[in-house]
Amino acid sequence: QVQLVESGGGVVQAGNSLRLSCVTSGFTFDTSAMAWFRQAPGKEREFVAVMKWKGTELYAESVKGRFTISRDNPKNTVYLQMNSLKPEDTAVYYCAADPTGWPSIDVNSYRNWGQGTQVTVSS
Repeated sequence: QVQLVESGGGVVQAGNSLRLSCVTSGFTFDTSAMAWFRQAPGKEREFVAVMKWKGTELYAESVKGRFTISRDNPKNTVYLQMNSLKPEDTAVYYCAADPTGWPSIDVNSYRNWGQGTQVTVSS
């Protein structure tokens, strides 16, 4: 059974940092592409970052230079380090896995999702 469990969200002031974690099980993490998406109230879920099993990272323009995706394969965990947070970063953040390993930025490419963790950035 595939499981993805996010944690690390919270309420922070603009300019501060948060680190999200996503612990996974039930699939071959080492060769899977792992991604982060987010969904703000009243908006569609949008791509944030993705990391192929061997390096290759892609970021949304809105977070490039501020967010960093990383992974710890022995721990089956993917992280999202978020620096210089802005109020517009407020959303529920979801991690997603693609066991085929393809680093897609399309939300419809992913069938395995976590339950999400809320990030709120106050001005």
